[in-house]
Amino acid sequence: FFSFCHKAMVQLTTTKDPELMALNAKVQTHAKVVPCAVNREKREHFKRNICASGCGRFKDFGDVKPSTLNERGALREAARCLKCADAPCQHSCPTSIDIKQFISQIATRNYYGAAKSIFSDNPVGMTCGMVCPTSELCVGGCNLAATEEGPINIGGLQQFATEVFMKMGVKQIRDPSLPPLDQLADSYRTRVALVGAGPASISCATFLARLGYSDVTIFEKQEYYGGLSSSEIPAYRLPYDAVDFEVRLCTDLGVKFELGKALGRDFSVQSLKDEGFGAVFLGFGLPTANTDPAFAGLEAGQGFYTSKDFLPQVSKASKPGMCCKEAAKPALPALHGTVMVLGAGDTAMDCASSAFRCGAARVILCFRRSFNEIRACPEEFEIPKKDGVEVLPYCTPREVVLRDGRIFLVEFLKMEKGADGRWAPDDDQVLRIKCQFVISAFGSHVGDSALVDACAPATFTAQGRVHADPASGQCVGVPWLFAGGDLVGATMTVEAANDGKTASWHMHKRLQESAGGAVPAEMRLPLFHSPIDDVDI
Repeated sequence: FFSFCHKAMVQLTTTKDPELMALNAKVQTHAKVVPCAVNREKREHFKRNICASGCGRFKDFGDVKPSTLNERGALREAARCLKCADAPCQHSCPTSIDIKQFISQIATRNYYGAAKSIFSDNPVGMTCGMVCPTSELCVGGCNLAATEEGPINIGGLQQFATEVFMKMGVKQIRDPSLPPLDQLADSYRTRVALVGAGPASISCATFLARLGYSDVTIFEKQEYYGGLSSSEIPAYRLPYDAVDFEVRLCTDLGVKFELGKALGRDFSVQSLKDEGFGAVFLGFGLPTANTDPAFAGLEAGQGFYTSKDFLPQVSKASKPGMCCKEAAKPALPALHGTVMVLGAGDTAMDCASSAFRCGAARVILCFRRSFNEIRACPEEFEIPKKDGVEVLPYCTPREVVLRDGRIFLVEFLKMEKGADGRWAPDDDQVLRIKCQFVISAFGSHVGDSALVDACAPATFTAQGRVHADPASGQCVGVPWLFAGGDLVGATMTVEAANDGKTASWHMHKRLQESAGGAVPAEMRLPLFHSPIDDVDI
């Protein structure tokens, strides 16, 4: 072997091939001159930072999150962490994940340990690692924020650890050190119902099952799991595999799911109580989109979508496994030309980027306030910005002009900020923009009066939210009814997960105390457990 290497080195050092010799380092004897025209043509052949944008993303729903890490990136990022004594990142996490601990475990390649730490406090930890607005939460408190390399990419590390664990194919089990199910009091066999299969309900059901409740059922009106996480977050941010994995971990503990069961159509909250459910949790999202009066009566066939129409259709068509029957899988919305997206929140950003992936040649993001007052978090805005979305601030729609029954242009009024800080439209400043489609993303509300009636005896506030105790999620005046997530004002997936987590303890406390049992004053929820933890090494 050494003889062969020696001969090869001799051959290389004695070769006269000028092309090979030109690659070797040499002393520079004069300045090199290359005309800009030649350089421009040449450098295009060597660019590695070219990325698809605009209509180049057509039907491309691959992961484009800037936070996603491979193993090498995760190890380098974990090594940068200061492991602060009183880590501010942990104080900023709604679900109180021990961030310092799971980053330390990643740094030592203990990926299962990291996933266990995450899922112990957040049963939808993979989803949150992918979609959390970390700049407003954990990352926003990182002590490395002012350094050259910036704060730790906590969301990326959380996603990495949970994805590694998902590939292991290990099931969740109840901690064997806890009392066996057959030795628990009858109160642990109380029937518990949860409405909506979103993050709040999955989190609540998981902790109840870990506590030992053996008859927990989640009712979902759709034919898929995940709630708004599945239907309204595009695949390039949250693939359905992640939601399906978290649901499987939940069912590992015996939680049952009943799909195609809608509140207000198939049952009501009171009917669940009458059927023998001892506790009920409302964890469904807000189903009705807010729309501007200028678009009243318009439909998809005329070029108008709300986010509640557009994003679920995009998700069903682009997320493998979300639709059980391939024949029921819809096509992507057939967009073309110019698409106007109204709004400046996270949902509007998802609509804008998804519009390119549905065929739009140009996407314009219109909103009422200034660029500095965009409600979407910075990392959420990064994706549409790279896709080439145009931004039009200070505009509010006044009128829609139709031609041949379809949207032809939208007339906007300029918004002006008064001395009192409030924004108001100025009738003297008018802007008209031609477009083929409009997607409205102005938020959502409960809307349907039948749905509101079906929630009784829960009551609603003037803001359209369920009237519940913010400390426990218990509905005011109804001790057996709890609520969380969008219904009580949560604005993030991780907040919804924490609402379910908090409600699970207070549901447990009420059920046990009403049966004469004792519950510790301190909240003590069981940790994540799997067969790996039972291996004696």
